[in-house]
Amino acid sequence: MTTTPQKPWRVGVFGLLGSGNLGNDGSLEAVLGYLRADHPDAAVDALCGGPEAVTARFGIPATRLHWNRAEYRTASRAGSVAAKGLGKLVDVFRTAAWVRKHDVVIVPGMGVLEATLPLRPWGFPYSLFLLCASGRLQRTPVALVGVGAAEIRNRPTRALVRWSARCAAYRSYRDTPSRDAMRAMGVDTSRDEVYPDLAFSLPAPRASAPTGATGTVCLGVMDFHGGNDDRARADEIHRRYLDGTIRFVRTLTDEGRAVRLLTGDRCDETVVAAILDAVDSPLVTAAEPASLADLMDEMAAADTVVAVRYHNLICALKTGTPVLALCYATKSEALMERMGLGAYCHPAREVDADRLLEQFRALEKRSAELRETLVESNRTAARQLADQFTALTTTLFPANTHAQAQRETA
Repeated sequence: MTTTPQKPWRVGVFGLLGSGNLGNDGSLEAVLGYLRADHPDAAVDALCGGPEAVTARFGIPATRLHWNRAEYRTASRAGSVAAKGLGKLVDVFRTAAWVRKHDVVIVPGMGVLEATLPLRPWGFPYSLFLLCASGRLQRTPVALVGVGAAEIRNRPTRALVRWSARCAAYRSYRDTPSRDAMRAMGVDTSRDEVYPDLAFSLPAPRASAPTGATGTVCLGVMDFHGGNDDRARADEIHRRYLDGTIRFVRTLTDEGRAVRLLTGDRCDETVVAAILDAVDSPLVTAAEPASLADLMDEMAAADTVVAVRYHNLICALKTGTPVLALCYATKSEALMERMGLGAYCHPAREVDADRLLEQFRALEKRSAELRETLVESNRTAARQLADQFTALTTTLFPANTHAQAQRETA
């Protein structure tokens, strides 16, 4: 009996991808790895923030997320304000047309349902709502896969995020607080699952053997000014974070420790420059990572890591390198707890250099024990992500699942 070959699945990926945030691109890389392994015939393209960068790096066609090329520039003149308004209208039709071309759309990880960093409702929340609403209206399943969420106070942003989640055909979260937040905002999460962050499925180098109290310390920095609810004291929060970080670095170099500065987004380069200016020492150097793989290479070679950005923490944990987290949101604390390092968290909004140093020294004393803990935690994460990808195939590619079952029983 002959069978008619099925057409390749048309899969779209969506998000602020290719825009300079290494964590976002790492989530995309993880989903593309899954698609290429489990659905190699799928035709994949992207609607994203940096289409040229996505095509160059990942080799898939990509379309610009916004019609207005100046979407993320501040609009001060009447012409630019009008262009932004027109762009919001045009994007309704552009997004719907893009969704219509696909069988499935995947939003790969990222904190798309949170506002833990400054965020305006007419920015990405509006774009996500257009995507999910278009999918619902056109019966194209939109899957929010391993995403982050947080309860949002701003009413317009909260409404857009809530309706985006409700319109999605599939939702899974990267931690339990994310699922709890969506439930608190009125979304039925009874069928939603929690899995480790998608980046834990990426390959990682083996951590080098620690050299003790003389080894390199990787410091992941961030251009941190607080979140949506901190706008009134954003400058104060940034100054306190920067001053505490500089004191921490200066103390380490005075003790003869090498410090390697790492970023997770292009905007973090200003913090690197401020630290290099304040700490005039050849022991302080800076890397220019272009991917999560680059970050993991740096962290695998270090004795210890101190980091702020969520995916910087993941890179350290994935390589099995003990890490101290400067936490600006619940997601960081939940991640550290899940991986067995919950005791090593410090508030990013109120960096206390003396307390930070105390926690850092305690972390280093338990380095060998914590490395063993991370080996087992990473094994567990790998098993859980295998379950995530199986669930995704069952939900989004039922025809492929049936065909595979027929081949296995033939």
